[in-house]
Amino acid sequence: MQRAVRATRLGILLLAAAAAGCQSMDEEMVQTTQPEKMPSLNVVDITAADRSNHQPMMAEDVDSFGALGQPPLYSSVQGAYKGRPLTKHVGDYVKALTQDLIANMEYVTNKTPVGVTHFALLDSDLQQTNLLGQQMAESFVHELHKFRIPVIDYKATDFIRITEEGDFVLTRDYLELDASLPMEYVLTGTMAKHQGGVMVNARIIGIQSRAVVASAQMLIPFYVADALIPSDGSERGGMRDGVKLSRG
Repeated sequence: MQRAVRATRLGILLLAAAAAGCQSMDEEMVQTTQPEKMPSLNVVDITAADRSNHQPMMAEDVDSFGALGQPPLYSSVQGAYKGRPLTKHVGDYVKALTQDLIANMEYVTNKTPVGVTHFALLDSDLQQTNLLGQQMAESFVHELHKFRIPVIDYKATDFIRITEEGDFVLTRDYLELDASLPMEYVLTGTMAKHQGGVMVNARIIGIQSRAVVASAQMLIPFYVADALIPSDGSERGGMRDGVKLSRG
């Protein structure tokens, strides 16, 4: 009887030992089948700080010409302009105006030369302009030439003036200009301050008939018009005659 009991105990011990051995073997197999962890790389995103300061603009914050709605303030190197950073400029608005002019233009062809004047302030005697009116004229010269419309630059002389300040062929002295130029049409227009921007009225007029053969109209936002910086910095910081100007 005692031998049977001993044999039974011995069998139980052998079974327990076998089970423990199998469990340890399974754990070793699991450990050997798990892939070794690669050493982690310390990756530093050097643009993270830039992205945190310049969050991407939502689609509703950008107008149809790509101007940002409410971006952070921007200052030029000279400090003459503080305003919204732009993805489009005055030239892009002039491009849209030119397309409108071409869409309803009559009689003007690639054989009818056109002159371009500065845009006058509507509430003046039509003999005054500003930097916006001057830049729009320069942009219209470019845009009309892209449509292969001949443009006459009537401010060009027939000589080059060499001075200490530079070499120039353009002038504002009418005594140095040709009195007879082959212009049949002229692109001109007016500007009026409007809530939120400057209303621009552009048209092409026949020199002899005074007939309007093309017209276009568009509102240029203030933050686009004000992005033009006078070369003398006369309106730096919104100051004029010692008084800070604000737009109501």
